[in-house]
Amino acid sequence: MSARVLGRCLARLHLHASPRQAVAFVRGKYASFDSDSGEKAQQQREEEDEEEGASSSSRVVGQYTLQYNPSAYCRPVIGVGRSVRQDQLKSQDELPQLGLAPALRQKSNIYSISSSRHLSNTRSTILDLALNRHGNSKDKAAAPPPPRDVPPDVQVDPRAFQLCRPEYRSFTHDLSSRPPPLPAKQISLVLHKVTMLKGSMMPTDIAGFLRDLSTLPAEQTAVARGDSRFSMLLRYSVESMQAFSDVQLLEVLRSLVLLGLPPNHSMLELYEAEFARRADGLELHQLLLAGDLWRCLGRTVARYLERLADCVSAHLGQAGAPELVELVYLLGEGRRCPPSLRQPLELALAKHLDVLHAEEVGSLCLGLFKSQSGLSGGMVRRLVDRALVVVGEMSDFALVNVMKLLRFSHADHVAWLDAMGAEIPRRAPGMGVQGLMHVVLACSALHYRDNRILLAVAKRVPDIAPHCRSKDACKMLWAFGMLGLHPRQSPGLYSTLTEVVRQREADFRRYPEQLLTALLGLAFAGQFPQDLLAAALSPEFVSRASASQRMELRTDLFTLDGTVGLELPQWTGPRLPASVRDEATRMLWDFAREDVCLKPELLEAEDALQELLGGERFVRKHMILPHTRSIDLEVRLDPQGQPLPVVSEEEEEENGGEADLRPSSVDRYLDQGHSGVTLTDDLVAQLTNRRKSPATAPPPPPRRNVEAGGEREVVFSVGVDLTDGLLGSLTKPRSQRPRKLERTITKIAVQVSTRNHYGYRSQQLLGLHALKRRHLALAGYQVVEVPHWEWFPLLRRSRTEKLAYLQCKIFGTLK
Repeated sequence: MSARVLGRCLARLHLHASPRQAVAFVRGKYASFDSDSGEKAQQQREEEDEEEGASSSSRVVGQYTLQYNPSAYCRPVIGVGRSVRQDQLKSQDELPQLGLAPALRQKSNIYSISSSRHLSNTRSTILDLALNRHGNSKDKAAAPPPPRDVPPDVQVDPRAFQLCRPEYRSFTHDLSSRPPPLPAKQISLVLHKVTMLKGSMMPTDIAGFLRDLSTLPAEQTAVARGDSRFSMLLRYSVESMQAFSDVQLLEVLRSLVLLGLPPNHSMLELYEAEFARRADGLELHQLLLAGDLWRCLGRTVARYLERLADCVSAHLGQAGAPELVELVYLLGEGRRCPPSLRQPLELALAKHLDVLHAEEVGSLCLGLFKSQSGLSGGMVRRLVDRALVVVGEMSDFALVNVMKLLRFSHADHVAWLDAMGAEIPRRAPGMGVQGLMHVVLACSALHYRDNRILLAVAKRVPDIAPHCRSKDACKMLWAFGMLGLHPRQSPGLYSTLTEVVRQREADFRRYPEQLLTALLGLAFAGQFPQDLLAAALSPEFVSRASASQRMELRTDLFTLDGTVGLELPQWTGPRLPASVRDEATRMLWDFAREDVCLKPELLEAEDALQELLGGERFVRKHMILPHTRSIDLEVRLDPQGQPLPVVSEEEEEENGGEADLRPSSVDRYLDQGHSGVTLTDDLVAQLTNRRKSPATAPPPPPRRNVEAGGEREVVFSVGVDLTDGLLGSLTKPRSQRPRKLERTITKIAVQVSTRNHYGYRSQQLLGLHALKRRHLALAGYQVVEVPHWEWFPLLRRSRTEKLAYLQCKIFGTLK
């Protein structure tokens, strides 16, 4: 009896412990329960792309640290830019006193579990490991806020679409509302009953106890989770899991959400398995509610979402618009859309498209983007058509989601992009850094340049640069460089983002591709920060990037190294090892031989040039500058303008008629006196459709007189319209050629371009191709462009017209 009385006295003392002791406890061992877990942080990193890794959640700017929490998918916004979880970050000193025994004075395993329904040895071991791992997790240090003179970043609510219709309340969880709290004494009584009842608790009791505990104010749940009696209650819930009814199981999961159970808690693995097992017997709203609760917990539940997709695929046609939007939202958060669901999903979208609200359209676009659903281009355009109708009602977040879907689908919705030219400048001053990044990244992916969009974003970026993650800064540098925004058009843009990249240098140890992305974007714009280039080409960084076994990293390094060699002749820093250069060259050439070299437009140009210049030896198809990742046709002319061999006979025999990567033997052929092909009257007559004997030749076909609109404009009818310049080039004797030519070999790179080399519906070269032009000039080549808008129509014309066109292009370089 004396021992029992002593225990009661100690318990009473615990009940009256000071609130500051509880605060110390929360900040100590069990503070990890309120922190973002490794799994949740990984979800946040994967949230916006795809593709791609992201930077860590804590970022250093100057002398302070920023805690980045991009989406807060399980934290709805209250008012403007404020979420429930943010309310939990109030000073712990303001916590009211709880009627709980402080867990600091209790041991996690002080109570034993005795039950008539004993756990198996295997399950007991799993539960013990789960509790131990959960109890030993460490909290991440909370980051201090940015300086007062830095405006806060804009917060968004990705679950705002659930406010569009009252129907969502029946199958979603509202994080902004909590049940009325029970008195502190009653909460203490609940925990005491857990101790007293032990193994005699029924499933109804367990679900009721968890429901009562979930009524605690959000700022007090951490103390409850740290109590060892709560851990005991979780053990009992797992033990009784299969005895719960469907409604009770959902109620337990909702209670765990309200209690803020960490998403990495191993107990949740068993709950997910139970929900997946029961999926066939759950109703549609129950399936969606369970998925939404898992989303609120912040846990990835791939098994459950797979079962959810299987269960709803056959009945999706009977689902309403709210159920459809919620389903796509959940699939997006799971990052996967089963192939079997794509056709039913497309049919359901077509059925409900015209009744969707603005935020629902944005949520659908985000879910389809994240899940990589692969909808048909026609359905994507119809969805963007609907977005265009309601664009005035869309939030910035929803608008950005439409841009993401267009980027993923590569759909050129001109009307939407034109509307963005008016919307983005109006919205940019109030948009957050991530939204702006995705806007310009989508424009670069679509090769769409609109100065209204680019300059509006560029003007906003310096104000919000302290909030940039490393991937935000790097992708914006890539996008602006790719689209050719010159530094003088926005003087502070490139310098600001470059400084952000310097401050995030620690991130690139884990995500080396981000630094390469930024440096390539800067190189496109003619910017070369030598400290960052030296870091990227250092042996340590090269080794780290090469170890990833990703081809794009090695080719990016190769492009940077070639850029340094040509653009920075006085460079004394590190360079890429020869072995890496050779490997990247070989990979690029192997890919080019299987793809680019087989393009009909390139093969036709190669054949025509060989016929025009005198044979295969006078045209070489290869990578003149391998680091630019593309194929050109190399032609050389002597000082008199006559073609010179580029490939020797020995090389032709060795390579079986295929060009390779070795240097040509032009010098040897010059010593042997080869002079190429001389233009004769016969060749000129063949090219111009004329006959040598005017007496017997029939009259030439009638030609349509066409006024040339510009120096480069060529218009073909039945024959070739000859200008004075072209006639002079074709018929002028060699002795009468201009003597102003330089007494050196003229190296010509003939580039057969495609529309992917240029901006959308423009003749402006994109980043890498503009960089290549610059590098060819630095390497001593004259570029002869065969643009797609001139060459592609000629592919359906006669051989003579093609030869005449190329003749004018090649020998026009001598003027």
